Parts: sequence; C-alpha cells; structure tokens
Amino acid sequence: MLGRVVRILGLLFAAVSLSMTPAAARSGKEKPYEHYVFGKRDTPTPGPVSGGLLLMGGGDRNIDAMKWFFAKAGHGHIVVISASYGKEIGEEFYREIGGIQSTEIFVFHARSQATNPRILDRLRKADGIFIAGGDQARYVRYWRGTPVAEILDAHVAAGKPLAGTSAGLAIQGEKLYGAMDDGSIKSPEALADPLGPANTIEGDFLHFPLLTGIVTDTHFKERDRLGRLFAFVAKAQVGRADDRPAMIGLGVDESAALAVEPDGTGRIYATAPDGYAWVVDGARLRGVAGRGPLDAPRVKVTGVGAGSVVHLPSGRVDRPVFERHYAARAGELVEVPRWSLAIHGGAGVIERGALTPDKDKAYRAGLDAALRAGGAVLDQGGAALDAVATAVRVLEDDPLFNAGRGAVFTAEGRNELDAAIMDGRTQKAGAVAGVTRTRNPIDLARAVMEKSPHVMLSGAGADRFAVERGIAQVDPVWFRTEDRWQQMLRWREKQAAAVDPTHLFGTVGAVAIDSEGNLAAATSTGGMTGKRWGRIGDSPVIGAGTYAKNGWCAVSATGSGEYFIRESAARQLCDRVAWKGESLKAAAEATIMAVGAIGGDGGLIAIGPDGRPAFAINDLGMYRGRMSAGQPPETAIFADEAWAD
Repeated sequence: MLGRVVRILGLLFAAVSLSMTPAAARSGKEKPYEHYVFGKRDTPTPGPVSGGLLLMGGGDRNIDAMKWFFAKAGHGHIVVISASYGKEIGEEFYREIGGIQSTEIFVFHARSQATNPRILDRLRKADGIFIAGGDQARYVRYWRGTPVAEILDAHVAAGKPLAGTSAGLAIQGEKLYGAMDDGSIKSPEALADPLGPANTIEGDFLHFPLLTGIVTDTHFKERDRLGRLFAFVAKAQVGRADDRPAMIGLGVDESAALAVEPDGTGRIYATAPDGYAWVVDGARLRGVAGRGPLDAPRVKVTGVGAGSVVHLPSGRVDRPVFERHYAARAGELVEVPRWSLAIHGGAGVIERGALTPDKDKAYRAGLDAALRAGGAVLDQGGAALDAVATAVRVLEDDPLFNAGRGAVFTAEGRNELDAAIMDGRTQKAGAVAGVTRTRNPIDLARAVMEKSPHVMLSGAGADRFAVERGIAQVDPVWFRTEDRWQQMLRWREKQAAAVDPTHLFGTVGAVAIDSEGNLAAATSTGGMTGKRWGRIGDSPVIGAGTYAKNGWCAVSATGSGEYFIRESAARQLCDRVAWKGESLKAAAEATIMAVGAIGGDGGLIAIGPDGRPAFAINDLGMYRGRMSAGQPPETAIFADEAWAD
C-alpha cells in the first residue's frame, strides 16, 4: 500500500509543481501561482511555427480549431496562462487532443507574479500561447503594463500563434470590456446607459495589429450579447479622433472559433451549424454623448460562417451568412430591414365599391410593378436614389397615374409635368416644373441635381436642358390618354375640378432606404386638371412635397399642393422626428392633420433610418405600397386597409 502511495506522489510531482514568488514567500500573504506540466518540455519542435490568432467563443473545446492552432505552433510546446483554470486544460490539450510535445500551464493569483522570471522565461520560449477563460478583470489587473503583456505583444509580432477563449479572447482587442466592477454587464443594462460606470471599457493592454480598432465579446448568441457589444463599441469610441476609422465589434458564439491568418483573413471552425462570428459596424455608434439610453438608428451586423472569410482589422466579410441591421431605440434593440421601399400613386375619395374590380386590380398591379422594379435595385445592393427613380419611372409610364403618360390636362389642353428628387446622403436635390416633352420627368429632375448648379428648372428652359443632356424626349401626344382628355372636357363645361373622385390627387412618389442606410425621395405629377397661369404645386418644391435627409427621414406627399406648400409638410414631418422626438408614424399623422387644419386634403409617405415606412391620409384613400428585404410587395388603396406589422 505504501509503495502505491509513493508511486502516485511521484507521478503527481512529475506533472505538477506549485511555486511561490519571492515576495509571496517573504510575506506569506499571497497565494502562490500554480504550475502544471504535461509532456516533455525539452524536445525539439517538430514543424515550422507560423503566426495566427485563434479567437474562441468560450464553449466546449473546438477540436478542429485547436488542431489548427497546434499546427501553427509546429506541434511543439504550448504555454497556457490563466487566472482561474489550471490542470484540466493540460489534460485536454496534451492527452485528449494530442499532437503536441508539451502543455505547460501557469495560473496567476497576483499581479506580482507577472514579473516572475520563471514564468517569463517559459512564455518567451513558447511555440504557442493560449489564454484561458475566466475573469478578464483579473487579467487586466494582473498583466496590464507588465512584462507578461509585453511578451504577448512580442510573441504575436514574432510570427507565433496565440489563442484565447472566453475572457482570453475578450482582452485581445484595442479596447476591451474589463468587467472591472467584478460583475458582467448584460445587454439591457448596457443599452440603458452605454456611457455609464458599469460599462468598464479599458485600453492600452494588448497591441495586436490585426485587432486594431476592434472590441471583442464571447459566449455571444448564447448569452444575448449583441446589445452590450453595441454599447462597448459606442463607449470605446468616445474621444476617438475623427480621422481614424470607426471601430468594429467582433462577437464569437460558443460553438465557433475564428482562425485568423497573418494576412488578416479569418475563417470559422464551428461545432454547430449556427456557430458564427458577428461583425458590428461601429460607424453609426460614434458620437454617442451623455448618459442615458442608446439611440442608434441603423447599425449593420454581418455574420461570418463556415463558408465566409472575414478580413481583419477592416471587418469586411466575403460570402457572409447574413447581413442584418439593428436600431437601438431608447435602449432597446430591434432588427430592421436591410432595405425598404414605399410608394404612393395619389390620394382621393376612394370608398369601397367606388372602383370596379378590374380597375382595383389594375391599380394594384401598377403599384406592384413599381415596387418590384425599385426593390430589385435595392436587393442587388443599389442606392436608394436609384431605387426611388426606378419606381417613379414605372409609375410615370403607367397611364393609370397622373404623372408622365396619363397626366392631366391644363385649361389650355396641355400636359405640364413636375417632378423632384432628393438624396438624403448629400442633401442634393433637383426639380423641374412645367415640362412638356421629357418622357420621364423624374430623370430630368435627377439631371438637374447631378449635372447643373441649380435645384429647380421650369418650362421651356427645363425642356432645353433635357435636350442638351440627351434625356429621352417624346411628342406631347405620348402623355395623352382618353380618360384624362374627357376629364378636361368636363372641366371646361363646368369650370370645376371634374376629376375622377377616386383619383382626386394624382401625384406619384417613392421613398427608400438602402443597405448603406442612405435615404432618398422622389415625386412626380401632372398637377391639377384645368390648372392655369403656369401653376406649380408642392411636388417639385423641396421641403413641401419632397424631402430627404439621412438620419431623419424621406418624404413624398400627394394632395392639394398649395396647402402642403404652406405647411412645408415634407420638411415639417422630418423636423418633428429630429427636433421633437416624435416617432415617424406620429409625425406623419400630425403633419397631415396640420395640412388638413388649413383646408388641405391628401396623404404622404415617409421612411426613416429604421426602414419602417409610415403612411398618413386625411382623405378616404391613397394608392400605396411597401416592400422590404425578404418580404413580398404589399399594396393598399382604401384608408381603412391595414397591413400586419
């Protein structure tokens, strides 16, 4: 029995040694560091050693990822550093995974141990270093500003591999969440006060070039940490120079490990089909000021899966498994569409039964066609400006709508067309009024915006500009339809607005947000039947019938234009959102009621940074539609016709 005990003790002493720093030995107060060895430390490293970072999400050990790491270390000698876990890591690395010469573990229990010559010597000689999980606050307290941190930087700079899991990954970015209050902040708390003291963002710890401008997080999907990573990135950028790129967040699921090559290309090893890395674009998380809930209108999050490649430190992802957008509103995180489009085709006294089934079907088909055309632009990554122009162009060519072909006639029996377009990204705008020969006035409005120093051109001058710019021209007869001609004849007989009451205000328009978060608005109209003296309504007036500004909203209106002009309706709606803090829906309703209060009828459509459109009507109906990424087109006509949100 005694011999068995002696043999067991001998094996234990061969594998484990507990050491104490000199200071600890003198004081007797400091817990000694732990030291474990598995394998033979003095054997040659079998293969070449090459650089790389293994960023692990903190779940059960990812065998394939660890084999990648061991191969990078030349199947040689791995040193594990920890402040919590010890012997079990060596058991797993050396005995269960295998393929390496040795695993040596140091478990720190005090900052003074970060200057211990024995530990520093072994770290310098390591083929690969693995930072274990546990409590990242201990790592910050024990290692920041010490030789251990210097050796970790030098190890990576020398082209040797380094891996970390859970807390061992959380400390590697340029900035990090240190959990310095000895807690672990959760997403709701972090979103409620991203600049508060509980969000303990630290810096000047490790300096790995491939993780410059990056904040990391782990156990990501499993612990619902997207919200807190938003808060980390927001606070990490406080005081960041404007000329430096925006920081990004990098979250890794428990079932995932991101293996990063020295050139910055990273690939996922996953133990489950839905094990991802999540890249958070911090561009719209810059400039958060003051205490209180996080408000960020549109933050892009890209998924890195088994077939993806991420490029660090830029965060660009090839073949992402998903691209999602989130909005933080008053401290709550919601997913919003990648892109979204809304259109209208005019408003009027549209009661159920007023339209024949065939007419109802035809209007919906026209709206559907415009949505699909504009949506196709956005779905292929196109700009909101291109999408609204495309959608409006389809409606201009549809004789059902009072814009382009199918426009109403003036008192003199002419078609005089107005249009406007505005780019929310640049706030550039273009408009035309009284156009008589340009097939698609929206194209001419865009040319005014992009190819002239002006915002609005009118009449013969606008037509001349169109010819000079090579924009498609038609004989005025192109715009004529029999229905519109008969409306004009009835108006001449009665000297009244004898317009079809189901299409009293026939403007068409579109608003959109693209995958880059840019807003745009476009509007086009034939005006009012029997209009005289070169009358111009609200459609081409920037701020009245058309407006767009990134971060605020995009608006297109339809109705009795004089009243929309008096209320500066389109800009008013955006001001209500930006300056009064009203929701887009509430602002739209309040604006159309303000128009109604002074005698105006009609409706408007709007879209904001979160991609959720709003429709407001103070009449009995409005031809309208919406479409967003991953969702089919939806159309409506009657005021009481609601969509499921």
